[in-house]
Amino acid sequence: MEFPVLTVNPAKVETACFVVPVFKEGDLLPAAAKLDDASERLIGQLIERGDFDPALGNVQLIPFAPGLAAERLLLVGLGDRAKCNEGNFRKALDATFPVLARLPVDEAVVAFGDVPVPERDAAWKARMIAEATLRAMYRFDTFKSEPAPTPRLERLGLLVSDNAESPTSEQGARIGNALGHGINYARTLGNLPGNVCTPRYLADQAVQLGRDSEGSLSVDILDEEALEALGARTLLSVGRGSAEPSRLIVMHYRGAESDDEAPHVLVGKGITFDTGGISLKPGADMDEMKFDMCGAASVFGTMKAVLDIKPKLNVIGIVAAAENMPDGHATKPGDIIKTLKGLTVEVLNTDAEGRLALCDALTYAERFEPASVVDIATLTGACVIALGAHATGLFSNDDDLALSLLDAGETAWDRAWHMPLWDEYQSQLDSNFADMANIGGRPAGSITAACYLSRFADTYPWAHLDIAGTAWLSGKQKGASGRPVGLLTQYLLDREEDARDIAE
Repeated sequence: MEFPVLTVNPAKVETACFVVPVFKEGDLLPAAAKLDDASERLIGQLIERGDFDPALGNVQLIPFAPGLAAERLLLVGLGDRAKCNEGNFRKALDATFPVLARLPVDEAVVAFGDVPVPERDAAWKARMIAEATLRAMYRFDTFKSEPAPTPRLERLGLLVSDNAESPTSEQGARIGNALGHGINYARTLGNLPGNVCTPRYLADQAVQLGRDSEGSLSVDILDEEALEALGARTLLSVGRGSAEPSRLIVMHYRGAESDDEAPHVLVGKGITFDTGGISLKPGADMDEMKFDMCGAASVFGTMKAVLDIKPKLNVIGIVAAAENMPDGHATKPGDIIKTLKGLTVEVLNTDAEGRLALCDALTYAERFEPASVVDIATLTGACVIALGAHATGLFSNDDDLALSLLDAGETAWDRAWHMPLWDEYQSQLDSNFADMANIGGRPAGSITAACYLSRFADTYPWAHLDIAGTAWLSGKQKGASGRPVGLLTQYLLDREEDARDIAE
C-alpha cells in the first residue's frame, strides 16, 4: 500500500475518489472549502438541504463532482467541531475506510490532514490514517470456498494544506503503514484455527520472519528436549496432555549501534488452544480459545513492525508456545511442579496455564540483562470483567515503565489502565504444599495472576499486559483485534527517542 503526501490544489487533484471530512456546523475545512468553491458549492448545498448529515461517522458517496478533477466525492461527517478529539477522529477514520475499501477504485485521496485534533500533529494524523486504511482492508477468508472480493485500493494520497507538514506526514504514514501490516499479521495469527496454528507453526513463522529480515532478525527455537534440559518444567507441564509439542521461540532484533546495548524484551503467551486441561472449560464458546495465543501474536506483529521501521535499539521477542489439552499425561489439579527459577508451584487449576508457561519465559529473559521486560497475555477473565473490551490491564513493578506504557498507549490510541500490584495481594497465592499456588481465588483474579508473574520478574523492570478483554471481538464481528501491537511498537519507538536524547 502506498501513502504519498500531496500538497496541491484539491480541486485539481485527479483521483477516482476524494474523501472530504466535514464538521456538523458546515464550516468547511481548507481542502473542503476549495472543493466547494470549484464545484459551485456542491458540498455546502448538500449540507444546507439536509441531503448530507455530517454527524460523526456518517459517510455518503457523491458519484460525480462537476467542476472537479476528482471522479467522485466521499463525504465523511466529523460531528461537532468542539468535540473533535483523538477518539472521534479515529471513529471517523473507521467509518470511512471500510466504505472506501468496497468501492471499485484503485486509488483515492483523503483530506483528513486538515482536521484539527487537539495536541496531535500532522505525523500522528498521517499515522492513524495509514493504520486505519490497512485495518479496513484486512480480510480473513483463507478457509472459505468463495472468498470475498479483494479490495482494489492500492494507493491513498494524503493531502496536507501546509507544505511544512509534508516531511512529518511522510514519516507518520511510514510508521502507520508498518503498524497496519504488523496489526494485520497479528490478527491473522490469532484468527487461524488451532489445528493449523500450533506451537510448531508459530516456530515456523518466527523462522520465516528471520529469513525475510535480510539478517536483521535471528531466531532460536527451543524444542521439548532443550526445554527439559533447561529445566523449564512449568512450560512443559502445560503441553503434557497434548500431542502437539511445546516450543520456546526467541527472536533477536539488533538495531542498536552496539550488540551489547541492553535489549527491551517482549514475552508473549502462546497457548495455541486452551481447553482448560483437566480443569475443563465449559463447551460454550470454547472455539474462541484459539485466541489464547494472541499475546504471542502481538509479539510477532510488533516484531514485524519493528523490522519495517528499523528503530536503533535491540529488541527480543520471546514466545512460550503450548497447547493445553486433557489426556492421561496431562497435569492434574494438586500436582506440584518446579519452575525454571527453582520455585515450586502447586497447580490448583490447570486452566490457569498461561502463567505457568510465562513464568519460565520470564526467568529465561534474565539471561539477556534486559532494559525492560513486558509480557503480553490473554491471562484472566477477571480482567474482562474489570475493564471490558476497551482497556488493557497494566501491572508493573516499576512506575516509570508503567507510565511509559500508558503514554505509548495514549499515542497509539491502544490504551491501557494501570492496576494495583500491592504486596497485600500476594498472600492469596500461599500454598500448604509448595512455594506458591497458581491461583489465588476469585477475588482480584487479574491482580493475583500478575502477583504470580511478578515473582519471576524481580531482577529487572517488568510490566504485564492482560489483554483478555482487548485481544479479540466476539459475536457477529468475531475476530482478533491485533492489540496491543500499536502500544508495544510505540513503546519501543519512545525508547529509541529516549536513547537518542541521552546520547545528545
